Amino acid sequence: MNDESKYFDLHTTGVGYLQRVQEVEPEDGSPYLSATIAALRGRSGAVQYTHFECAVIGSKAQATVRELQCAVEGKLKVLIGFTISNLAAEPFAYEGGDLDGQRGVRLNGRLLRISYAKVDGQPFVTQ
Repeated sequence: MNDESKYFDLHTTGVGYLQRVQEVEPEDGSPYLSATIAALRGRSGAVQYTHFECAVIGSKAQATVRELQCAVEGKLKVLIGFTISNLAAEPFAYEGGDLDGQRGVRLNGRLLRISYAKVDGQPFVTQ
């Protein structure tokens, strides 16, 4: 009998803005690096955004996100090419603001790879 584990991978690739980089320390788990990606979609003249909440998993992706964190916190535009895995939807209820009490959906994933990055339109070369 073959005891080898088998997985079905779901990978999503795209281009988007890196936002809200932070270390997350859950009460019942190990700390991890997290980031939000505002992915671009639609026509270039009428861009729309889809937001992904990502645990940054890939070691090179972690290093790159940490290098870009100061630019993100400085409100610079950080555009990345990305690969996300294990995309899943999670329902939630808005708390406060105009949408208070309404239901929404959060898209969660694992950021595996950053293929390139630009900061305020200039190519970013990792250290």
